[in-house]
Amino acid sequence: MTNKGATGQPLADFLGRSELAAVIAAVAEAAKPIADRIARGALEGDPGAALGDGASGDVQRALDVFTDEQFERALRGARVRGFASEERAGPVELDADGKFLVSVDPLDGSSNLDVNLTVGSIVSVLDAPERPGLEAHDFLQPGHCQRAAAVIVYGPHVDMLFTSGAGAHVATYDRAAGEFRMVKRHIQIPEGKAEFAINASNERHWPDPVRAYVADCLMGESGPRGKEFNMRWIASLCADALRIFTRGGVYLYPDDSRAGYARGRLRLLYEANPIALLTEQAGGLATDGVNRILDITPGDLHQRTPLIFGSTDKVDLIRSYFVEGHSSASRSPLFGKRGLLRG
Repeated sequence: MTNKGATGQPLADFLGRSELAAVIAAVAEAAKPIADRIARGALEGDPGAALGDGASGDVQRALDVFTDEQFERALRGARVRGFASEERAGPVELDADGKFLVSVDPLDGSSNLDVNLTVGSIVSVLDAPERPGLEAHDFLQPGHCQRAAAVIVYGPHVDMLFTSGAGAHVATYDRAAGEFRMVKRHIQIPEGKAEFAINASNERHWPDPVRAYVADCLMGESGPRGKEFNMRWIASLCADALRIFTRGGVYLYPDDSRAGYARGRLRLLYEANPIALLTEQAGGLATDGVNRILDITPGDLHQRTPLIFGSTDKVDLIRSYFVEGHSSASRSPLFGKRGLLRG
């Protein structure tokens, strides 16, 4: 990750005074109470307590509801007409005269809360329609229409990776000052790194191109990649994303043969699209295996998609496995019926 001109400048000064800047600043404001609540863990009750299924079909937890409320509260007054969330069945109108639509995964990775692993928030910003009113279909724009995107990572420190279409940048929450400060500008995803992120426990369900790519990586120096690879998987999209933006490599969450996974598992509107915009702004690529994520038009608010993103060299290579039909599985004992991952 390159770092051009990191100065500790307050985020507000870096953003300026545009209407879009006010939305990004509101996102940062929402992150502050969320970060503080996460940091207190079980001191204020079990943050991972399950409340039932949310609007998107995933388990909804106590902190999911809290984070959703913080984003709605912060975005009021930031010229946001409509707010859509993983935690809600439909959008909410915030400002009838607002110019923007904001979609949010308020707490990505919330299943990790009980074991104190990194979680995050993911945000996408679109233009509101010129006509008055708000409809759910107003949010169903292809990802290349996004005006801004952000990923907030609540780890040992809190980072906000964001873009407004002119490069990807990182601000860190200065708790003592109560504000975010710029630490990295115009970051670029490194290429040539020998790391990939995927949930290997699902290998038997993967499509053949993904199985073949991973098999080739795991063959190490003796395989077609010609180097030793490390596999990383945190099961928190935000944490895996920040690692890739920092160290390079590739993240794979493909569709697979399990019930409910045929179209992938991540949500296009408020997970894949903002990640993809940030990835491209940092010199990388994001696809569903074949198609550019940012060219896909959502069919509904909670539409799911496969997602493969990271350095250009890795994503381009994986796409060739889909398009050209590479099949290492047929020649490698690793994925055979009695192979190492078949036990």
